[in-house]
Parts: sequence; C-alpha cells; structure tokens
Amino acid sequence: MHTLKIGSDLKYMPQVEGLIDEVCADFNLNEDHYGNILIAVTEAVNNAIIHGNQNEEDKKVRIEAVQQKKNVIFSIEDEGNGFDFNDLPDPTAPENIEKPDGRGIFLMKNLSDEVTFESDGSKVSITFVTEDGA
Repeated sequence: MHTLKIGSDLKYMPQVEGLIDEVCADFNLNEDHYGNILIAVTEAVNNAIIHGNQNEEDKKVRIEAVQQKKNVIFSIEDEGNGFDFNDLPDPTAPENIEKPDGRGIFLMKNLSDEVTFESDGSKVSITFVTEDGA
C-alpha cells in the first residue's frame, strides 16, 4: 500500500505525481495505464483540494493506492462536506461544452474501469484493471 497526505494547495501536485510514478513502477504498470492513472488521479486530487476542501490548506487530502489481484485502486479523500455525485451535469451536453470546468469526474470515469464515491462524495475510489495481473 502507498499513502500520501497533503495540504489543500495545488503546489503539492508534484508529490501526488511522484506517488503515481512510484505506484506504477512498484506494480509494474505499462505506459497506457500510467497516462490514464496520472490524469484520473490528479483530477480527483484537484477536485478534493478545490471543491472538497475549498483550498483551505489546513484541511488534508489523503491519497492511497493498493493492489488487489489484477486491480490497482486509488482512493482520494478530502475533509469537505461531500457533494451529490448522482446529480452531475453532462459535460458533453451542448450547454456545457464551453464551460471551463465540470469534466473531472467525466474524465475519471472514462479513463478508469470503475469510479465509486463514499462518505457523501468526500471519498472517491478509482479502479484500474491491469490485464497482466500487475
């Protein structure tokens, strides 16, 4: 298991990217997985910092990565109040195409094999299935 706890400031993103590098190396994941993981996990951490913890640096974001058989699961948890993850606007709808935000969860869902929310949305788990068992 790999874990990282950061303050709610985007300046910590290089540490998150370092954790992803470490996990991908330790679990022997290929470059295709790496790219998808990098984008999906950094989107989740950005959401936790900006939307969950409202950029309050004293509030923490915890990132955890575990390997379970052929799956690698990243969990990202913030200290915010959560959100209604069942009522998200479709970022591909014509009225939303020009909006500068609202694509993070869409990206996470499209780049991973499973996205689940817990704790009223303040925790997200992103699962990547690796075909080679690593």
